[in-house]
Amino acid sequence: MSTSKVSAARVAHKKGGRRKLSLPVVLLIIAGALALVSLVRLISGADDVTSVGQVAGALELAVPIGLAGLGGLWAERAGVVNIGLEGMMILGTWFGAWAGFQWGPWVGVLFGIVGGALGGLLHAVITVTFGVNHIVSGVAINILAVGVTRYLSNFTFAEEPGGSSKQSPRLEEIDKITVPGLSDWMQDLQQQHWFFVSDLAGIIGGLVTGLSLLTVVALLLIPVTWWVLWRTAFGLRLRSCGESPVAAETLGVNVYKYKYIAVTISGGLAGLGGAFLAIVATSIYQEGQTGGRGYIGLAAMIFGNWMPGGMALGAGLFGFTDSLKLRGGAENVHAMLLLLAILLVIAAVWQLYRKKYVAAAVSAACSALLFTWYALTDQVPSQFVDAAPYVTTLLVLALSAQRLRMPKADGLPYRKGEGK
Repeated sequence: MSTSKVSAARVAHKKGGRRKLSLPVVLLIIAGALALVSLVRLISGADDVTSVGQVAGALELAVPIGLAGLGGLWAERAGVVNIGLEGMMILGTWFGAWAGFQWGPWVGVLFGIVGGALGGLLHAVITVTFGVNHIVSGVAINILAVGVTRYLSNFTFAEEPGGSSKQSPRLEEIDKITVPGLSDWMQDLQQQHWFFVSDLAGIIGGLVTGLSLLTVVALLLIPVTWWVLWRTAFGLRLRSCGESPVAAETLGVNVYKYKYIAVTISGGLAGLGGAFLAIVATSIYQEGQTGGRGYIGLAAMIFGNWMPGGMALGAGLFGFTDSLKLRGGAENVHAMLLLLAILLVIAAVWQLYRKKYVAAAVSAACSALLFTWYALTDQVPSQFVDAAPYVTTLLVLALSAQRLRMPKADGLPYRKGEGK
């Protein structure tokens, strides 16, 4: 790589002087959060909140969200907004299920990636080559994916035993692994319901019990993405296209090429998330099974400030809230009211410290309402349990909006030759 290209890529490396948290501080914050959750569990009696089954279920639900978020990160780091993640996930579910039924689950995974990548390539052609608004293109792909998969299902799955125009026959499962000894020990510790220790055991147990091999692959993609985008010349050039494509072009970077690569990879990752839903999570393709996870993945990416680690935390949060309704939903979500109320008290104190009195008053008022709701009820309505993941998405985005820093050229129109 030439010196001029490195210089152009360095544009992507410039931050706003934001102070980074060291690893010990991050671990301390995580430990404090776990201690707070443990305290809420003891007060509320919702012992299933951090059980092995709860954590395992949360991880399974977080993976497709995280893959969609990772796909959005690739595209937006190159300057292309990818609202079409939902449609690319839908393509991944159908292609993954169709190929998985024909030739086995791992072939289904590969076809799911290809299906999503085709959607990403289409998005790249529309936005990069023809300069169509990124939002319009993404919405069109979401609508197109629904129609295409519904049409294809009519003469594929509908003709198979156990299938129909809205779902596939049962699919072969991917092998799952459990760490012997450690899994049983963690389950025993978790069932003691001790403060902090049992909660930590529940989390570790959920990570080593019934873990799909595809989940392992998905988790490895997070550090791989970080290494490629932040530690390689290719990644620097790609990110320069999302920060200042004109400057990148003047110094020899082929902006169109990197945008095409990034958006195609973005679609492939979203398609992998869709294949995961069909092959691992449910072992069947069903129409509408993505359930807006592409949009939630986009929210997780924004919450993570366009960084892989932050995106993973966001996906874990959304996956956890989604899993609450599967095991003692009303009781678990009721306990989360208490957790949210305590967090708002902490937020109010922090805002007072920063002398932001209006924000502190709003946080305190919302906290008081949640404490009242928690004290006067034993459970929350089932409708609220179903809406919990989406409510969480809105709250997280609203509370984190002020600290976000998107790539400077994200979503902005760019035509080849502007830098000459």
